[in-house]
Amino acid sequence: MTPELPPAPLYLIPSRIADTEPLEVLPLSIKKVVDSIDHYIVENEKTTREFIRRVHPGKSQPSLHFSIYNQYTDEAEIPDLLKPCKEGFPVGLISDAGAPAIGDPGELLILKAHEYKIRVIPLVGPSSVVLALMASGLNGNQFTFHGFLPAEKSVRKKKLATLEKRALKGETQIFMESPLQNDKFLEDILSTCLDETLLCIATHITSPDEEIYTQSVGEWKNQPPSLDKRPTLFLLGSSPL
Repeated sequence: MTPELPPAPLYLIPSRIADTEPLEVLPLSIKKVVDSIDHYIVENEKTTREFIRRVHPGKSQPSLHFSIYNQYTDEAEIPDLLKPCKEGFPVGLISDAGAPAIGDPGELLILKAHEYKIRVIPLVGPSSVVLALMASGLNGNQFTFHGFLPAEKSVRKKKLATLEKRALKGETQIFMESPLQNDKFLEDILSTCLDETLLCIATHITSPDEEIYTQSVGEWKNQPPSLDKRPTLFLLGSSPL
């Protein structure tokens, strides 16, 4: 009787977080993995095809197989998404931007892969959360990434006040907003937080017009930036000095 082969791995493949040439911000290991994979789990097939074409122009596009996994995917669909791994075909999980499962869908799929004893292999690549934290000057040993805060203004401002208390105790608080709502969100931060609280605004990370600056809320009030339609992360913290 032929022994059952172990499942093939699930690769977590980071993509670009700005419109730059992929191999300017991605290691060559990404190209090598893409060369070996024909099955992908993605948020958007068109976006991913273009990403693969930019990373590996010689890759045969007709041979590629795509399954969609996003915030609307039912948990019951996950076993089928991982079926190629069970059949011996390596699979790549690619988000539209950045690292899979960090501020993007992926954690339930990855957890199910562990349940099925599928090896999960994370690859190195840009994460806006990590890059912003590195450049902020705020506490990188204690931090929390919250993703999006509540949309309703009064609830959001109450949440901001709670997070500011944690930030002033030394735990960096990281969050984001839809690019179209950045300016309104910044207004809420500046009208809620104390002048002495430190705020890092990290915009268009890894792009040619990247801007990452940390200063007090009081200083930001004097000259607030225009962030409309520009991908941005916000970090609240305090000075260790």
